[in-house]
Amino acid sequence: MTTLRYAVLLVLFLPCTAGAQAVRLGVDVLARDGFEPLRDKRVGLITNHTGLTSDGRTTIDLLHEADAVDLVRLFGPEHGLRGELDQARIDDGRDGPTGLRVVSLYGPRRSPEPEHLADLDVLVFDIQDIGCRFYTYISTMKLAMAAAAAEGVGFVVLDRPNPIGGVAIEGPMLQGEESFVGCHSLPLRHGMTIGELAKLFLADGAAPGLELTVVPCEGWRRPMYWDETGLVWTDPSPNMRRLSQAIVYPGLGIMETTNISVGRGTDTPFERFGAPWIEPVAFAAELNAASPPGVRYVPRYFTPDASKFAGERCGGVDVLVVDPKGLNAVDAGMAIAATLQKLHPDDWDTANYDRLLINSEVYQAVQDGASAAELQQMVRKGLEEFGERRRGVLMY
Repeated sequence: MTTLRYAVLLVLFLPCTAGAQAVRLGVDVLARDGFEPLRDKRVGLITNHTGLTSDGRTTIDLLHEADAVDLVRLFGPEHGLRGELDQARIDDGRDGPTGLRVVSLYGPRRSPEPEHLADLDVLVFDIQDIGCRFYTYISTMKLAMAAAAAEGVGFVVLDRPNPIGGVAIEGPMLQGEESFVGCHSLPLRHGMTIGELAKLFLADGAAPGLELTVVPCEGWRRPMYWDETGLVWTDPSPNMRRLSQAIVYPGLGIMETTNISVGRGTDTPFERFGAPWIEPVAFAAELNAASPPGVRYVPRYFTPDASKFAGERCGGVDVLVVDPKGLNAVDAGMAIAATLQKLHPDDWDTANYDRLLINSEVYQAVQDGASAAELQQMVRKGLEEFGERRRGVLMY
């Protein structure tokens, strides 16, 4: 039975090539239609290594070589233009293949300055998001939209699928001051594409007067996860290495600001977590009793070779997603928080837990020792209203 069970789990995350529907990305549609929104314009491009056509060509090369487009400048987000850097500050540079200047938007500045936009007609955004509020690429886009609006520069988003689908939304809603890891009034899992988010930001007044164009995907449907698109997976950031990690990220990623290892420095970030003071067997048993359907936990010891607790033996669990579409990752995250507070109230440091959660009511309830069920009920507040708010901008 054990062998059969793990064979089934493995199949869940094999590429779904049989019957997978090929999706045409926004950048594919742009090229097919002759670069119409960019024709004869001076263009700045915000992109990184995920800015690829469906056949693997970079958006940088595509625009640079297009006769109809004058690509003037590149802008890079967190992790840099090539997606290889996991550091607090990235400097400006120059792109070797094209010779174009690269303006970093993850260093001394987080948005383009007027001098970077003065000679542009339009700013293009083409980066793969993963569907979680605190993934910073959406913050970069929102700030760039506001900068473009202020300088009278158009803004074009080349849309891409939400890899964890466009149906489910999971709270809590942002309840507190906006930040680079919480740039808008969104739940942790928003269920929107990057183009739909741009339209929502504009509708909510984030970039007054902006001329926004979203080039849509073709063939993507809201229930689709990445493995159903027929597209190749490219790691959106150094520690986001496969779909299963993106699925659990909205619930497990919020633990990262506390004294818990979320698996950075191991081969399975966000699918493993623990700390030196956790006894794994009792911890896994408690988690499995409290967690929602769709996920199971296997006790283990591990030693990260980088990041938090580097070189220290940690007790914890491996995270097994047994029903990707049935899993509510934030509910799982609430069960983890409740279990940590129950078993390790003196060891788990929650001082910075609200940095990514950004919901004072839920934060206080965690500190007060609320049960998993109570927390899971609390994070649903405001989701119905958000669902109505986003309805007017949905494209698929």
